[in-house]
Amino acid sequence: MSAPKVVVFDYGSGNVHSAVKALQLAGADVELTGDRARALEADGLVVPGVGAFAAVMEQLNAVNGAQLIDQRLAGGRPVLGICVGMQVLFERGIERGSDVDGLGEWPGTIDLLDAPVLPHIGWNTIDAPADSRLFAGLADERFYFVHSYGAREWTMDEQPQYRPPLVTWATHGAPFVAAVENGPLSATQFHPEKSGQAGIRLLSNWLGTLAA
Repeated sequence: MSAPKVVVFDYGSGNVHSAVKALQLAGADVELTGDRARALEADGLVVPGVGAFAAVMEQLNAVNGAQLIDQRLAGGRPVLGICVGMQVLFERGIERGSDVDGLGEWPGTIDLLDAPVLPHIGWNTIDAPADSRLFAGLADERFYFVHSYGAREWTMDEQPQYRPPLVTWATHGAPFVAAVENGPLSATQFHPEKSGQAGIRLLSNWLGTLAA
């Protein structure tokens, strides 16, 4: 079986080179590009993101990133958001006095974590659903986080005709959303590419869903 073809979307934000290397180690045939046609054709699309919510949205909007992601999801083609690439999937972000619209794939707001020490930097455990595919075999592992903002609530209503999203939590001061698996759309607040062998295994698990 040939390796799944994955595009790491190069739109001006994110740890793109470390993400490419990690995906290669996980078994993907990886291309780093901002080309929309290539991004639409790939088996999987990875949307990284670092820095401020508003800056990432500005960069995505400049290349019609919302339309690209919507088009892939409408066709059931997998997308994986990482760090701020996960945060912008929510409706809005409130950060340093700015209130910015996100991509709106999920309801909810990204805001400051309720924690005595920020930013949240370092290794942390997660609480994943038993039937998670991303975290299969990884329930006791730690993952690497670097952030001060996140989704502190999950407010999406369940729809009986669809399988409910699988939400993974972590705690830093108070609980926050660490990952989501929602049909073809998945995301992690932590950095799999900085999480050692656990991160490689998680990316391998995600690659395993691309043919499903």
